Amino acid sequence: MKFLKTLAVIALFLFNYTAFAQNRVLDSLLNQLDKASTDKQKAELLNAVSSEYVENNPELMMLYAQKALKLSKQKNFMKDEGKAWFNLGNANIMLSRYTEALKSFTNAQDIFEKLLPEASDKKDEIKANLAKTYGSIGIVCSEQNNYARSLEYYFKALKLYKEAKQQEIVLRLYNNIGIVYKAQKEYDKALEYFNKALAIQKEIGDSSSAITITNIGNIYLLENKPEEALVSFQEALSIFNEHENKRGLGELYNAMGQYYEKTGKYVRAEENYYKGLTVFEDVNEKYGASASLAYLGDLYAAKGNNTKALEYLKKSSEYAEEIGVLEQVKSSEKSISELYEKKGDYKQALIHYKKFEKAKDSINNAENIKNMVREEMNYEMERKAEMQKAEADKKQAIYNEEVKRHNQQMFFVVLFILLLFGIVFLVSNRRQLKKTLTLQKELAEYEQKALHLQMNPHFVFNCLGSISSFIVQNGTDSAIKYLSKFSKLMRLTLEYSKESLIPIDNEIEGLRNYLELEQLRFNNLFEFTITKDSDIEDDMAIPPLLLQPFVENAILHGLVPKKEKGVIKVDFALHGEKLICTVTDNGIGFAKSKEMKVNSVTVHKSMALEITRKRLEVIQAFTSKTSKVEIEDMITSEGQSGGTRIVLNLPIQYATN
Repeated sequence: MKFLKTLAVIALFLFNYTAFAQNRVLDSLLNQLDKASTDKQKAELLNAVSSEYVENNPELMMLYAQKALKLSKQKNFMKDEGKAWFNLGNANIMLSRYTEALKSFTNAQDIFEKLLPEASDKKDEIKANLAKTYGSIGIVCSEQNNYARSLEYYFKALKLYKEAKQQEIVLRLYNNIGIVYKAQKEYDKALEYFNKALAIQKEIGDSSSAITITNIGNIYLLENKPEEALVSFQEALSIFNEHENKRGLGELYNAMGQYYEKTGKYVRAEENYYKGLTVFEDVNEKYGASASLAYLGDLYAAKGNNTKALEYLKKSSEYAEEIGVLEQVKSSEKSISELYEKKGDYKQALIHYKKFEKAKDSINNAENIKNMVREEMNYEMERKAEMQKAEADKKQAIYNEEVKRHNQQMFFVVLFILLLFGIVFLVSNRRQLKKTLTLQKELAEYEQKALHLQMNPHFVFNCLGSISSFIVQNGTDSAIKYLSKFSKLMRLTLEYSKESLIPIDNEIEGLRNYLELEQLRFNNLFEFTITKDSDIEDDMAIPPLLLQPFVENAILHGLVPKKEKGVIKVDFALHGEKLICTVTDNGIGFAKSKEMKVNSVTVHKSMALEITRKRLEVIQAFTSKTSKVEIEDMITSEGQSGGTRIVLNLPIQYATN
């Protein structure tokens, strides 16, 4: 069934014809193909005919795409060759040949990426083809549960479709991204992208918004927010009443049944499951009907009505087996076996348990095959990336040689025009300037890496000191728990230490782990929140461990001396072309902390803050954009210290850079 959903997604990118209109177009194209007078026309028409078969005939789609590919290669029609590879990719998806599909799509990607810089009058067409290719690669990766790769290509496609202002496709990509995040159980992110899709649907008046709203309600159910889920379901129902969509309405009734069952309203749950079943059977949709029957069977089993439960579960299994939905077969057969076992009918219980085991084995085998395909696809993509890098290096070497030859020619031309002394002076000055600029850039890069490396031992030193004191103060069991959290934090820190920049979400993950560690150490002396502006894209990045020293100082020098329940807030926001990172605490304040340090017998030198200031200077030198930190005391209306606010103004940078 997942395969059917994949085809539906691909259809959003490829076609919008009815079957009747498609047949007329196909007949017209085949007629034109017979009369084509040039090879260029033939190649274009072969691709057009191939695309028309995407709905129902992968063999013919592949046949015409292969003819288009052969002709395009012979005549060096690069754009038509790229389209042929794209059509081959879709044909392979329909035939469940995912590795071959990926090879075809990446070949199309290579061609369109090469054509894009050279395109002039047809640049928009090349961009559209490249965007479709990125989206299709994302779908293939998602189908094989390769979610990281899938998101990578969805975001590439999203960028191009946003530039083209194709809102209808942008909202579908948002939905696809939401589905990937839901599969990864990242429900907050899934909700974020479903809401982005819904905002566009409401803006353009898209009647399919009810499906997105149902998805949002399902996320709320998964997050155990039943009241928010009900609001979404009721809104979706009102839209379905205005714009008929039988399958969408059936899914909504099933979702509402789950809501009522979860909230203990079993009669209402039963009513909605029956409504869903009626809708699905009305359109002969056995996938949805199978789910409705299973929900009803489980509900009757919970109520002790075993006769009805068996009736509905058997029918659910029968439908699921007929259409090849093994997950539903497995679930229904397991429930049937357990019901027969309760009745003491061990013969029937064994029969259905064997069916359950058979379905489970089939699913495991399918998953193993999928894992093998995923590994093969990863290998192909990595090999492709290496080949592209080698090709890029080769082109760069040729370009450098051409530049060098051109400079030499210019040198001799100028030599005949200007005086020898002037030429020597200019050439020497230019070379020295180029060398200086190169050295400055390299120095900035190395200094950035060196400062980051200084942070690691400092951070490890502080954490080990904390563990030492924690063992003395709290005993072995608490220390083991603390050490477990510390090991997780160190693993993240070591992973991030290889990078100059990491995504903001990774920095947030590291901060959250560190704050949880310190909460444990100081016996929940403080609470914390970390917020992120919804406008911040997933690939926006900052240098690793940049905020950790400020958070550490907020705890040790702001909250610990206060000896009362404290609060730390960390916020990431966008302001124009700036990334604003704010760390706020309600401790004793910066001035009071500084005063206590001066009066202290042993004054601790804050290496971390000094290193961080240097890192900000390097960021500013490297990006040529302002990068600074501001520290201020917050004063209450009574004139008392309300804590400290630290604001980092950073240039926007991206992990993909």
